[in-house]
Amino acid sequence: MRIMGLDLGDKTIGVALSDPLALTAQGLKVIKRSGSEMGEIAKIVKEYEVTEIVVGYPKNMNGTIGPRAKKTEEFAHNLKNELSLPVRLWDERLSTVGAERVLLEADISRAKRKKIIDKMAAVIILQGYLDSKSR
Repeated sequence: MRIMGLDLGDKTIGVALSDPLALTAQGLKVIKRSGSEMGEIAKIVKEYEVTEIVVGYPKNMNGTIGPRAKKTEEFAHNLKNELSLPVRLWDERLSTVGAERVLLEADISRAKRKKIIDKMAAVIILQGYLDSKSR
């Protein structure tokens, strides 16, 4: 049983997967948004036997739902219909900021950070979800 975490961006989607016991999250890849991302996600779901998907939900800092969150709701709905899996929305406020901080502390160059920031944000989103389930 693996859980997939997704960080949706306008140009890319960060992907993370849990270990088989659903205790820890690891970054897998970054998918470029091209219209074929549902197919790529479906391949990952099949290959890794994913049973649940967690999508970062970009609420505004005051907790309200803005245009990006509405797009995320629509994507999650389509994903659920396409894959027939449970899809959960998980509050992702500051996940990208947290990912940036981790990469800065690891002394990763700006160019490399740009390539993996979405994957790291997906890890932070998924790990937050996994931690909440284990409580």
